[in-house]
Amino acid sequence: MTTTLAPKAPSTDGQPAPSISAFGKARSTIAGAPLNADELQKIDAFWRASNYLALGMTYLRANPLLKEPLKPEHVKDRLLGHWGASPGLAFAYIHMSRAIKAYDLDAVFMAGPGHGAPGVIGPCYLEGSYSEVYPDCSEDEDGLLRFFKQFSFPGGIGSHCTPETPGSIHEGGELGYVLSHACGAAFDNPDLIVAAVVGDGESETGPLATSWHVGRFLNPVRDGAVLPILHLNGYKINNPTIWARVPHEELESFFRGMGWTPYFVEGSDPESMHQAMAATIDKCVADIRAAQKQARSSGQPFRVKWPMIVLRTPKGWTSPSAVGGHKLEGSWRAHQVPMADVKKDPARLKQLEDWMRGYKPEELFDAGGHFRPELKAIAPTGARRLGANPHTNGGNLKKALRMPDFRKYGVKVDKPGTTEAENCRPLGVFLRDIMKANMTNFRVFGPDENTSNKLNAIYEVSKKMWLGEYFPEDADGTELAPDGRVIEMLSEHTLEGMLEGYLLTGRHGFFSTYEAFAHVIDSMFNQHAKWLTICNHLSWRAKVPSLNLLITSTVWRQDHNGFTHQDPGFLDVVVNKSAAVTRIYLPPDVNSLLSVADHCLRSENYINVIVSDKQNHLQYLDMDAAIVHCTKGLSIWAKASTDAGQEPDVVMACAGDIPTKEALAATELLRKEFPDLKIRFVNVVDLFKLQPDTEHPHGLSDPDFDSLFTVDKPIIFAFHGYPWLIHRLAYRRKNHANLHVRGYKEKGNINTPLELAIQNQIDRFTLAIDVINRVPRLQVAGAHAKEKFRNAQIQCQNYAYEHGVDKPEEANWKWPY
Repeated sequence: MTTTLAPKAPSTDGQPAPSISAFGKARSTIAGAPLNADELQKIDAFWRASNYLALGMTYLRANPLLKEPLKPEHVKDRLLGHWGASPGLAFAYIHMSRAIKAYDLDAVFMAGPGHGAPGVIGPCYLEGSYSEVYPDCSEDEDGLLRFFKQFSFPGGIGSHCTPETPGSIHEGGELGYVLSHACGAAFDNPDLIVAAVVGDGESETGPLATSWHVGRFLNPVRDGAVLPILHLNGYKINNPTIWARVPHEELESFFRGMGWTPYFVEGSDPESMHQAMAATIDKCVADIRAAQKQARSSGQPFRVKWPMIVLRTPKGWTSPSAVGGHKLEGSWRAHQVPMADVKKDPARLKQLEDWMRGYKPEELFDAGGHFRPELKAIAPTGARRLGANPHTNGGNLKKALRMPDFRKYGVKVDKPGTTEAENCRPLGVFLRDIMKANMTNFRVFGPDENTSNKLNAIYEVSKKMWLGEYFPEDADGTELAPDGRVIEMLSEHTLEGMLEGYLLTGRHGFFSTYEAFAHVIDSMFNQHAKWLTICNHLSWRAKVPSLNLLITSTVWRQDHNGFTHQDPGFLDVVVNKSAAVTRIYLPPDVNSLLSVADHCLRSENYINVIVSDKQNHLQYLDMDAAIVHCTKGLSIWAKASTDAGQEPDVVMACAGDIPTKEALAATELLRKEFPDLKIRFVNVVDLFKLQPDTEHPHGLSDPDFDSLFTVDKPIIFAFHGYPWLIHRLAYRRKNHANLHVRGYKEKGNINTPLELAIQNQIDRFTLAIDVINRVPRLQVAGAHAKEKFRNAQIQCQNYAYEHGVDKPEEANWKWPY
């Protein structure tokens, strides 16, 4: 069989030469031609086959091998997909595959460009990985047809590298996270190389810009390496990309300044580009292994100026030079479906057919549709294939955490509501000992806030990862070390991405952040939740450790940060996602927090959001009671209730540490004024208990909900977040009309804790007044008590404005019963 190199780039005769061109012979930093003639021909054939498949996925629903002339009925009725980045992605994929085989590398491939899936799925199919996972897409003509049809088709797969894509742990549906995901995958995987293709549109995003720092967090002694491949193909959907118009000198200076060693491969001529890319990847592998050998032989980590590749190719590389009188290859018009009118325009259909036949499918596949074995042989085999690397299905590699007994970290509670403790500090001790027992598969992440969040006990076992310059004063409390396992950086995006990459490759982690700034990762949370949701429907995807988020420095204790730090709305975002993967916990005290944290760290395929403030708070439950309470998710607190064996006059409910305190204080006020009032006190730790069991697996059945909250009595609910979230969860309940929620209302600034509660009408006095207003027999009889409570409110506010603190008798309130 003879093979032919892919068509060369079209001539630019008659057009002004662009100042920065991706056309022509390869221009590369690394010289050399490591491929012999046979290797060159086969690699190019593999690439042509990949490009043919990318077009087949986009266009064809019949005639997959073009055994007959292409007809309109062979083309999909709805053309979806993105062609522009696919040839470059396939090019990088194939050259990484060649290096894996040449050097027996353990490597994975991440595609950052959002819609570049055809450039990854194609070579994945050709190497055989795809058909092993999806036997119906077999390696023959019938399977190839099903492979084409499923792409961007109802019941099939999307145009990203979705969870359905073998070898993928990075979808790229939202741009900006490929390097942080890659870094997380490389942590504690010393032999792994993560090739991470950064799209030039993606490179304009804020998260991607900060993630160029990931090289500073990779310890060459114990971690693998990230090999960024910045793919500059010139255009986004309808605009040039910024980086593609940056001169070479500026690009090189930028990446050197960011701590990388950039190697450039630029051009469009296939023969010279294959040689340049092979030589460059060989050099990158050699650089990586040399740095690791130096560090590992000495046992001394140091900051490596890791290699990276800047790959400049035309947009839609190898497509026709023009369509309909407009430039195609090297233009924004190649971004999506280059010719969308092929079913209606015979000339355009013929142009598509000529384009596809230009890849010479008869040289690539035999009559039965099998990829020719001599071409397939250039790919690695077994688990070395990029589509079959075990790290990309990390649930199969995970090891359960060795967990100490969380009970021994609790605080003693002799009498509920009378002693205070910092809720998060014992959790830090618990995390310290988890890390000590799991020094190769557990990490803690936080944006410069672990000490602020009272988790600093972890530094007794492992410091903050730091491979930068050290100053003498750093020894005094900054807790830095070149082998640290605590990752801190003032980029929630980068940290979240690192953690996701770490979890998806089978390891465990914990992330804490300030409540108001959890919103920075709203969309990352969304994407991870969607990933897990799809994985739940894929039998071949093994479950991975859960994503555990501690939301602290909460809205009700922003005594000095003020209004900017008051936003509990991350919970509203969480509730939007699938009930199969989301969990929200609001433990009221230390022992409840420890019980919840233990449960979350043992779980799989969830996103667990734990809300707990870091300041001193009253402690209510001894450890045994806390475990029972958290196991149930919500319960009646008998010592705070006065309705035993009777129907209550009112249900006082709460969720969150400050709401629990204020609700308890309100019940005390009411019990003093109305000793015969029957109050039922319900505390909620698992927020999804409020939803019906038909909507969330943790939800209460209607009979259980009605039993707790009654079917006709007023419910006064003090909630940590925005009030409407409780209504949203409980709107289908029989007694919803009698549910009255108090929560944050966007009021406040530099306030004392009680004054802030008063401004948002969640304070003890407002709650007590609410009860008087809602219980029919108190609406008139309770007038004097209401006056008393209002007067107390005014006195508290005036005191705060005069003294800058809350009245001692209110600030130091204890539960008296």
